[in-house]
Amino acid sequence: MAIKNSFLQFFLLTSILTSYVESIDFNYPAVFNFGDSNSDTGDLVASGLEGISDPYGQTYFKKPSGRYSDGRLIIDFLMDDMDLPFLNAYLESIGAPIFRRGCNFATAGSTILPATATSVSPFSFGVQVAQFLRFKDRVQDISKTTGRKYDKYIPAQDSFEKALYMFDIGQNDLAGAFYSKSFDQILASIPYILQEFEAGMMNIAKFGTDQSKLDVLGCVSAHNQAAQLFNLQLHALSKKVQGQYPDTNVTYVDIYSIKINLLSNYSRYGFEQPIMACCGYGGAPLNYDSRVPCGQTKVINGNNVTAKGCSDSTEYINWDGIHYTEAANQYVASQILTGKYSDPPFSDKMPFLLKLKF
Repeated sequence: MAIKNSFLQFFLLTSILTSYVESIDFNYPAVFNFGDSNSDTGDLVASGLEGISDPYGQTYFKKPSGRYSDGRLIIDFLMDDMDLPFLNAYLESIGAPIFRRGCNFATAGSTILPATATSVSPFSFGVQVAQFLRFKDRVQDISKTTGRKYDKYIPAQDSFEKALYMFDIGQNDLAGAFYSKSFDQILASIPYILQEFEAGMMNIAKFGTDQSKLDVLGCVSAHNQAAQLFNLQLHALSKKVQGQYPDTNVTYVDIYSIKINLLSNYSRYGFEQPIMACCGYGGAPLNYDSRVPCGQTKVINGNNVTAKGCSDSTEYINWDGIHYTEAANQYVASQILTGKYSDPPFSDKMPFLLKLKF
C-alpha cells in the first residue's frame, strides 16, 4: 500500500526515484548514500582495511579526510548546496559521529556484485544495504527505548520515509572484470550486475511503500563501451522500476555524458590537464604507475620513488589516476543540477532541483 503523505527519493547519480507528493519541498530531513570511492567520505579508512596519507585532502580539508581526492567529492558539493552537513561514514566510531541528517555507507573499492577474496572492499552493495537496514532498525529501537535522549545523534523515525537516497556504484564491477574476462564476457555480465543492483534497491524501497586500444581522448575504448552499455541497461531498469512503483517518479541522470564532455572540452572549463594525474609517478602523459599510489614511496628498479601531488590541482581533472579532483567533482555536481542530463528533465518532475545553484 502506498504511503501518500511521504516520499522516498533515490538519487543514483545515474538514476533518481522519488515517491510522489502533491507539493515537493526540497528540505530533506536526512540523506543516505551508497557507493564506492566516488562518494566514500571515510568508510574504508575507518574499517582499518586501508589508510591514506598526504597529499589527499590538501585542497579543502588540509589533511586526509578519508576521501579519495584532493578535497571534496560530488556528494559533498550536493550536500553543501542543499544546506546539509557532510555525511559521516557509517563505520566511523570516533568523536561521537552525528547521523541526525543521514549516513554514508559508500566504501572505496566496493562493487555491486558480492565481494570475492580478491576484492579491495568486502562491503559490496548488498552488504551496504544490510548495514542500512540494521542502522534503520537500531535507530527505531533506540528511539523507542530511550525517548529523545539521543535525538542529536540519530535521525528522526519518520526521516527514513522522507529522506534522499543516493547511489554511485558500479564502476569497479566493470573495471575489475577487465583483468580476468574477455570484452564479450564483460558485456554478458552486465545484466547480472544490474539484477543485483535492482535487488538491493528494492530491499530499500520496500519500506517506502510499506591497456587496450585508446580513443581520441586517451581513454580505453573497451572500458567506455562497457560503461555505455551498462548505462543503457540501467536506463531501462529505471523505466522498469517506474512501472513497478507507479507512486514513484524515476529520473535517469547521465553522468557518463557529463564526464565525457568535461574531458573533451577541458580547456573550456578552465582545466589544463584532462588525463594526467595530479598526484602520481611516471611523468607525462599519464603520471600514473599502479605500483606507486598517490602519497606513497615504493622501490622501483632499486630506487625509492614517491608519488607526489602537483602544485595546483585546479588545473587537473584526474587526481590520482583513478579519482577526480575537487575541481572536477564540483563541475560534475553543477551539471547534475542543471537537469540537462536527466530523462525526463528535472523541470518535469522535480523543478525544485533547478533552484539549487553553486
